[in-house]
Formats: sequence, C-alpha cells, structure tokens
Amino acid sequence: MNDPAPQARASALLGRPKLWVMPAVLSGLLALLLSLLYMGGIVNPQGDLKDLPIALVNADTGKPPAGQEQNLGTQIATAIMSDTSSDKADWRQLTRAQAQDELDSGKVYGALVIPADFTASVGALTTTGATARPTLTVLTNPGKGSLGSSLAGQITTQTAHQASQTIGKELTRSAPRADATQKLLLADPVAVATEVGHPLGAHSGLGLTAFYYTLLLVLAGFMGGNIISNGVDTALGYADNEIGPWHTRLPTVPINRTQTLLLKMAMTAGITVITVSLVMLACVTILDMDATHLPLLWIYSYCASLAVGLGVQAINAAFGGIGQLVSMFVFIVLGLPSSGATVPLQAVPAFYRFLSHFEPMRQLGDGVRAILYFDARGDAGLTRAWTMTALGAALGILFGFAMAAYYDRKGHKRLTPQPA
Repeated sequence: MNDPAPQARASALLGRPKLWVMPAVLSGLLALLLSLLYMGGIVNPQGDLKDLPIALVNADTGKPPAGQEQNLGTQIATAIMSDTSSDKADWRQLTRAQAQDELDSGKVYGALVIPADFTASVGALTTTGATARPTLTVLTNPGKGSLGSSLAGQITTQTAHQASQTIGKELTRSAPRADATQKLLLADPVAVATEVGHPLGAHSGLGLTAFYYTLLLVLAGFMGGNIISNGVDTALGYADNEIGPWHTRLPTVPINRTQTLLLKMAMTAGITVITVSLVMLACVTILDMDATHLPLLWIYSYCASLAVGLGVQAINAAFGGIGQLVSMFVFIVLGLPSSGATVPLQAVPAFYRFLSHFEPMRQLGDGVRAILYFDARGDAGLTRAWTMTALGAALGILFGFAMAAYYDRKGHKRLTPQPA
C-alpha cells in the first residue's frame, strides 16, 4: 500500500515568488485603475465644467429708460449672451414657454428669468412710487441631478447678482441726493428668487433615483449573467461545484461553444424577467419610489438589463476566465463615471465625455431618467436610449456568436477540468 503524498504547508508555499507575482500585479493594477477612473470623474467638477446648458428668458416689456435705446431686461440679456469671459455656461435665449419645455424635457439644467415689469420696477426705485424690489427668478431642474441643478443654480444666481450690481451703479449715479438707506438699496437693487422649474415627487431622491435604479438594472444584468454562465458550466460538467467542504463534478455534456452560448443567452432572457420584476417590486411597491408609466418602465427595464446580460455572456464566451473582469470594466468601472447621472457630463474631463457616447450605463440612464422624471418624452433622451440599447444588444449578440463560432471552427474545444 502506497503512503499518501505529503501535504503542502502554507508557510512553505508563501516563500515561492511565482505564487505572488500574478495576484499582486493584477490586484495592484485593478486598485490603481479603479482609483484613477472613479476619482478622476468627480474630483474637480467646477474646474472641468464647460458649456452647461442654461436657459435665459427676457420677458421684460418695459420702455427703455431715458437716454437709452434698450430696456434693462434686453441690456442684461445682451450682456450675458455676449460675455466670453467664461465658458462654464451655454446660455440659450428662449421665450418663457420654450424654456419651460426644455426644463420639462431635461435639455437645460436651469433658467434665469427676467420678468415683464423689470424695467418699470427698477425705475420706480428712484421715485416715491416703488412698491416692491425688482426680482430676477432662478429656476432649477432637479430632474437633471442634484449636482447639475446646483451648478446651474450657482451660475444663474451669480449672474443675477452681477446684473444687480451693474444696474446699481447706474441708479446710484442717477440719484445723488439719496440718503444712506436709499443708497444701500440702490447699490444692489435686484432680489434673486429661486424656484423649482421642473418639480419632482418627494420620493425621487432629489433627482438620484434614476441613477440608482439604472445601477440596479446594470448590476442585475451583470451579476445575473455571470451567475447563469457559471451555473450552466457547472451543470454541463465544465466547472466544479464547490460549496464549503462539499465538492461535486457532474458528467460532461458534449456541446460546442456556440450552442453553450445560445443556451446561456436564452436562460438570460428568461431569468431577466424575474430579476427586473423583483427590482420594480422592491423600488416602486415596497419602497414607494415615485414612478409613472409603469408598463413602459418595466419593458424598458427588461430590455436594458437584458442587453447587459447578453453582453456579459458574449464577453465571457470571447474571453473565458477573465471575461468577468472585462465585463466589469465595460459595464461598471467605465460606466459609472461616464454616465452623467451624478456629475453632469459637462463637468467631467473630456475622456469621460468621449466614453459617454457609447458606454452602456449612460444610454440606459438617459432612458430611465426620461421615464421617471420627464414624462417618458422621446426628446428627453428616451428615443436615443432605445436606439443605443438595441444597438448594444445586437452588437453583443453578434460579437459573442462570432467568437464562439470562430473557436468552434478552430477546434478549440472546452476541456473537462482535471485535478492536479
């Protein structure tokens, strides 16, 4: 009877440099890349901010002051539109109705409104007929995210205060006999009022529920796809099943790579029905998240999560053992900072704006945001989201089957794992 082979000890194996090299290199690179990619997208939004869309409404109908060709509202609007000292805002001069439409479709992050009686109310400050302080109104759009709405609010509020100070200098010169109290008022004569331009419900997470709901759909597709892939490999005998001290290996089912991928994708399509339904049950029914267009939300959620799941299966079929790592970068690591959900794309470095044109999370997030916050309007991003989701799913399917068929033609059969 042969003696059992001696068992290796961890203390002895720790002294083998080759055992350390690959895990250390991969873990270090992953930590470095995650840090650079995640923090790089949010570390300096003010510094990276460029061309944030903001509406400018000049509704002033007053007559020009004496000796001037334009009323004060037109003077302010002209000064804002012609100012080239900063590129942080992309001012869009619109009517009040047009501005509201762009707020309701998520095309602008906020608005500055000059009221119809602005010139008249400013002129009244130098007379005894003043009844109220002139007011410029800042409209916010929380549906574009709390940070994006805040950045727009800061820009519009600062612009309104600058306009007030400019007007104040003219008023002070025109009223040399004003007492100290009047001069203080005339120096900064315009009040700034902030209002919500496109209100959201109380259970909308201050404009963040769209992002987190999208993240749930991506994670459901990503994790579900990997669970299905591993489960199928185990069931077909191409991977060991080990739970705690229990280990099993099922008989190997003869099947090529193309048929295996077809099986995994078909199962993904079926199981995604369950996962998406449970996501909606938890978010909408149990947690009472504000949501309308529920049938449309479910259909879109299913297609979005399915597109991610199919992409995961395709990547796993193409890259094998490192497929899970590759799909994690494609759908999550690169997707989060380029989604434009928490930090506006106008406030991230150019690299992330480039990624946003094709990264899945941005496309899916635009669709969810349009359904949840902007009445499922196509011009709010839903049309583009449907198009990009369908295109992404189609490319994933074509890529996966092309690679699987190539491996089959080359005779790269999947081998049954053998113990060392």
